[in-house]
Amino acid sequence: MQLIRISAIWCPACLIMRPRVDKLKEIFPSIEHIEYDYDFDDEVKNYNVGSKLPVFILMDGSCEITRIIGEKSILELETILKGCI
Repeated sequence: MQLIRISAIWCPACLIMRPRVDKLKEIFPSIEHIEYDYDFDDEVKNYNVGSKLPVFILMDGSCEITRIIGEKSILELETILKGCI
């Protein structure tokens, strides 16, 4: 599984989420983490991302399992990911 994070350097919620994502990496070491910058990475076009950031997309191969949009607590993120794995 992959957790794709789409964020931007100008996004306050993205900055707040950075340490929470680091914690997720510890909690879920088997999930590969991929990060794209909303403004600079062309791959973002492949994920139909709106204007609200950050966006987290949990993928299993080429299938999207779930999408998390905006700022969430570590407990919310952990609960969502546990429910999908």
